Amino acid sequence: MSENSGSRSPQPYAHVRQTEDERLLESVEELQTIGRDAWRIFRIMGEFVEGFEGMSEIGPAVSIFGSARTKSGDPMYQRCTETARLLGEAGFGIITGGGPGMMEAANKGAKEAGARSVGCNIELPFEQYTNDYIDVSIDFRYFFVRKMMFVKYAEAFVIFPGGFGTMDELFEALTLMQTHKVRNFPVVLFGSDYWGGLMEWMRGTMAIEGKIAENDLDILLVTDSPEEARDHIVHRFEYRKSIREGKLPPDWSEPR
Repeated sequence: MSENSGSRSPQPYAHVRQTEDERLLESVEELQTIGRDAWRIFRIMGEFVEGFEGMSEIGPAVSIFGSARTKSGDPMYQRCTETARLLGEAGFGIITGGGPGMMEAANKGAKEAGARSVGCNIELPFEQYTNDYIDVSIDFRYFFVRKMMFVKYAEAFVIFPGGFGTMDELFEALTLMQTHKVRNFPVVLFGSDYWGGLMEWMRGTMAIEGKIAENDLDILLVTDSPEEARDHIVHRFEYRKSIREGKLPPDWSEPR
C-alpha cells in the first residue's frame, strides 16, 4: 500500500505491555472473566492506602508539574529548580511525578533547599525512570489514584510548560476549584509566553461565550518570576491556614 493511500499509521505503543490503567479501561466486550472488574477494586483500594500512608507525613507541600521532555540545559528547567528551592526554603515539601524533565528540576530544587522531595511515579507502557533527587518515592498503577495524591497533599500547584499530562493536572485543579471541591488553592502558571495563548483563548472564547465566568480565571496567577510564585503561594497558604484555625469563615475567599 502506498504512503499516500490514506492508511493509518500503527499505534505508537501497540507493541508494549499493558498497564493496569489500560486493563481497567477495557470495554466490557474485551473482558474474559465475569466479575474481573469487581475484584480489581481491592487492588485500587490497596493503592489508595499505600498512597495515604506514604504521603500523610510530608507536611505542607506544593505539587509542581511540567514536561518530562525538558532538558537540563533549558532555561525553564533552571527556573523550575529555583522556584522549587525557594518554596523549599519557605517550608514546603515538593511533590512531582518523579520522572525526568521538569519533575527532576523541581525535585532537585527541593533537595538544594533541604526540603522533603517526593516523587509519585506512574506505571507507563514505556519506561520512565525515577530521577535522582527524591526522598520519598511512591509507585502508582492508576492515574486517578495518583492525581488525588497531588491535590490532597498539596497546598498549591505550580504548572510549568508541558504537554497533555500537564494540561490534565491543570484542568483537574481548575474544575475542583470552580465546583468548590477545594477552596483557596493557588494555581500558578509559570511562563507567560507559553501560557499566554491559552489564557487569551479562555478569556476571549470560553468566557465570552459564557462557558465559564470571567472571574473563574482569577484563580490563576501567570508569572515568570520564581519569587512572585513563592510569595503568592506563601501568602495564600497563610490565609488558608487562618481558615483552618477558625480565624476566618470557611467560605471566605481572598481577592487577588
